[in-house]
Amino acid sequence: MSDNATARVAAAYARIAEVDRPEIWITLRPQAELTAEAAEVDRRVAAGEPLPLAGLLVAVKDNVDVAGLPTTAACPEFAYPATVTAAAVDRLVDAGALVLGKTNLDQFATGLVGTRSPYGAVRHAEHPELISGGSSSGSAVAVALGIADIGVGTDTAGSGRVPAAFHGIVGIKASLGLVPAHGVVPACADYDAVTVFAAGLDLAVTAAAVMIGPDERDPRSRTWPADVRLAAGARPTVAIPDDLTPLSPAYRAAFIETVAALRDQGVTVREVDISPLLDAARLLYDGAIVAERYAAVGAFVDKGADGLDETVAGIISAAKELDAPSFAADLDTLTKAKAAANALLTGYDGLLLPTTTEHPTIAAVTADPVTINRRLGTYTNFCNLLDLAAVAVPGTPTADGLPFGVMVVVPTFADQLAVDLAARVTGTPAPLLVDTGVALAVFGAHLRGQPLHWQLEQLGARFAGEITTSDAYRLTALDTVPPKPGLVRHGDGLGAPIRGELFLVSPGGLGRFLAELPPPMALTSIELADGRSVVGFACTYDAALTATDITEHGGWVAYLQR
Repeated sequence: MSDNATARVAAAYARIAEVDRPEIWITLRPQAELTAEAAEVDRRVAAGEPLPLAGLLVAVKDNVDVAGLPTTAACPEFAYPATVTAAAVDRLVDAGALVLGKTNLDQFATGLVGTRSPYGAVRHAEHPELISGGSSSGSAVAVALGIADIGVGTDTAGSGRVPAAFHGIVGIKASLGLVPAHGVVPACADYDAVTVFAAGLDLAVTAAAVMIGPDERDPRSRTWPADVRLAAGARPTVAIPDDLTPLSPAYRAAFIETVAALRDQGVTVREVDISPLLDAARLLYDGAIVAERYAAVGAFVDKGADGLDETVAGIISAAKELDAPSFAADLDTLTKAKAAANALLTGYDGLLLPTTTEHPTIAAVTADPVTINRRLGTYTNFCNLLDLAAVAVPGTPTADGLPFGVMVVVPTFADQLAVDLAARVTGTPAPLLVDTGVALAVFGAHLRGQPLHWQLEQLGARFAGEITTSDAYRLTALDTVPPKPGLVRHGDGLGAPIRGELFLVSPGGLGRFLAELPPPMALTSIELADGRSVVGFACTYDAALTATDITEHGGWVAYLQR
């Protein structure tokens, strides 16, 4: 597809006509409107404006507001005209993306199947007899069919991950609140997340990074903590479930193959008992937490409407009967479950799970709409309840060639670790999601392979490349344990270029590093050969005076290998 926004719009509408899948859309914008917006994007790009998503097409789930379009939540009688665009979508548009329209979903975002809508069941992109997954069905299928580059969904119980698994695409469900839920029809307001679909990990992360950031209109929105981890370890350790009984035989075999491929990459894999997580998952629908669904739209559902899905209405209406003591008891249970989840994940870079259990047909779901849906959420339902983040990516396909998906689950705000591990699964470079890192230059014992590098890994520092200083620095071998070099600035042309490595460290990590720094080491501004100035390791001038000058070697490793 062309990089020209106008051409991309034309190609998208041609693809819409080609695939002839009207059930994807609840509202599709006129092509002429998008063509005019695309021309403006092309003009901005030509003028040199940086637009990271220039001309990319976005399909927005129809429980997320887009100004000028109705929001229906897949119930015609619920529809209202949106006057303000949801914060997350607005950020995509500001970055140059173009909204194609509003997509179909399981009504009121209640379901994982994609069939609970009066606008029609959304069929799987390649196998129309199979379900697409829900509730963000239309957005996922629009991406899978190559109509949209980015799909915006929501995820309370797995709706941003199950459709991704069924279609071999990527779904990112960030830590709760990182992507603001302003402009979203709530399902369970405390546990709703705005999510993104894309064909590949790189674009999914780029879109998610654009969407992330607090918004004062969402009281639950959050930002990255000061000590956020920026990388998984060089030799990560991943947990997997010790019991795969919930999986269909085809999915069980595919998961085993996916795990074997990770082991072949040098990833350490250990089995753990995830039953405490699965127990917590049942609270989403079987406990009093479902009362949040009634709080969201229960008054509307109670009035009755021709467009109400019988299964969805039954789930929401039944929640009216739940009592406050039960709700309080379930919140207490969740608090204890969160502690158990954190304990379970301690010592691991992430938990690798099958995204879902099987891939049913539309006919099977029609015959048994509740039981199958419940099974599909086995591994996804607990994530938001326990404030965990997840990245869903394709795993090894099943023996009959159907997509199979896995997800990397991590503690709150460890989203970058999930991205890094997901990249290992997909065999692609790991893109950067967290943009708060501070560049730190190291020249000795903290280099990769050196005795103190573990300190950087402990802080979640991210390798950012090899570097060379300007010719203003001299390097000495200090008399320390372990041995370290000392870098000191002498002045332009009075030293030599010294080789080192650059890492990204969280602001809190850098502060901790500085607080624990032993003498005679120091952190100061270091001038690099390319003209940049970064924070980096140096030593005090008096320590360098009594040390051995090793500048001629051009770096610590070269000196050690002399």
